Amino acid sequence: MKRITIDPITRLEGHGKIQIFLDTEGDVANAYLQIPELRGFERFCVGRPAEEMPRITNRICGVCPEAHHMAATKALDDLYGIEPSSAVQKLRELFYMAFYVTDHTTHFYALGGPDFVLGPDAPPAERNILGVIHKVGVEIGKQVIDCRMRNHGVIKLLGGRGVHPVAGLPGGWSKALSEEDRVKVEAIAKENVAFAQFSLKLFDDIVLGNKKYVDLVCSDAYSHSTYSMGMVDSSNRVNFYDGLIRVVDPEGKEVLLYHPKDYAEHIGERVEPWTYLKVPYLKDIGWQGYTDGADSGVYTATPLSRLNVSDSMATPLAQEAFERFYETLGTGKVDGRYRPVHFRLATHWARLVELLYAAERMLELSQDEEITDPNLRPQVTNTPRMGIGSVEAPRGTLTHHYTTDENGILTGVNLIVGTTNNYAAIAMSIKKAAMSLIHAGVIVTEGLLNRVEMAFRSYDPCMSCATHSLPGQMPLELTIRDADGNIIQELSQYVGSEA
Repeated sequence: MKRITIDPITRLEGHGKIQIFLDTEGDVANAYLQIPELRGFERFCVGRPAEEMPRITNRICGVCPEAHHMAATKALDDLYGIEPSSAVQKLRELFYMAFYVTDHTTHFYALGGPDFVLGPDAPPAERNILGVIHKVGVEIGKQVIDCRMRNHGVIKLLGGRGVHPVAGLPGGWSKALSEEDRVKVEAIAKENVAFAQFSLKLFDDIVLGNKKYVDLVCSDAYSHSTYSMGMVDSSNRVNFYDGLIRVVDPEGKEVLLYHPKDYAEHIGERVEPWTYLKVPYLKDIGWQGYTDGADSGVYTATPLSRLNVSDSMATPLAQEAFERFYETLGTGKVDGRYRPVHFRLATHWARLVELLYAAERMLELSQDEEITDPNLRPQVTNTPRMGIGSVEAPRGTLTHHYTTDENGILTGVNLIVGTTNNYAAIAMSIKKAAMSLIHAGVIVTEGLLNRVEMAFRSYDPCMSCATHSLPGQMPLELTIRDADGNIIQELSQYVGSEA
């Protein structure tokens, strides 16, 4: 059986490779997204004091440390039984919205955008952020850099550090916001709203204005009909910081609405011998393999999924963008709400709708009088036992689950990361794209393989965050060569078949 390997895959956080297996006719028989790295954060956090988790887990990743910091902090709220004050929650959310603006900006312009701005078949040396700047102009490049710089300034101001924040406390926050700094953050938020509107206009011009790209986005090669998951507020609107977890079926019917503390009742986790990522699925449906449809327990938790589970957006400009998104790509309404969109490349557009929401919400919070309340540190007196905290990371629903002894020393840690939620769907997307593009007699070019990679890029995966494994079976391959490079012995353990 012939094998095509894409190693490494590009424009993502972390490491991975794609293995495509062809049958004797030259058609795709199977394809795998393999994650060869293991971080193992769940295991080495055991034995640490729980209050260290917001500072430990944000080291999982340099792209989304704020998401882990916030989920860990909310897990401590639950662990110690402390309800944060309104001021604490608003300050945390303000910090989190600044993070969302930077993260979604990074993905659109540096990771996903080059495939559309330069084209999927452009030379690899050009298909990157520098190529994007060259194509759209230096002034736009400056806007992107300025957006990230000013919002990282807000993250540092509110989080205590520029990359790995330290402000989260059980029930509280260690960094108060002065009135002088509030005014600065408000001005930054206004710039963010304008930048998000500009980015949506750019997407409109480059992608929606190009029939070839619209056909690509709406093609069957990049479509999957699965369940969608996301956090919503009490009005079933998108919320990144707090709310209930809503799941809708492929037609948009609500099938689950649960508190994050109840995640284990609804989410199952399985392991595969060919990867270090766990594969979650909906327990209520059951694991039926890597298949589409309402009978499959596969679900997604992405910007597109969050829009699919929501009745509306909570800010006015984002609501306008939300309606245009579904009026353009959707298939009407059911029970008064839009049916889900299942075009996976449309996630890039959904991400920009979320960018606008984050910017608007950041502006609302920065104008709230309560945001400068200095009373942010409650007393911690309860004995800890178990705590669960969830937020919507840019890549999907993020859950931290801690158990401790009576002294607050961790005895168990479980993390379900945004990318982990999507792993089954990503694997399905890669296989479907490969089967749609690679056939007997087709010349496999670099551009064609990049189109296969586009299937995972819409999910914006962060493999460093997502690599966990059940203990006891660590696959290992060892090759021993002599001085001339000849193989003299090969050893392995727990290595399954590749095909």
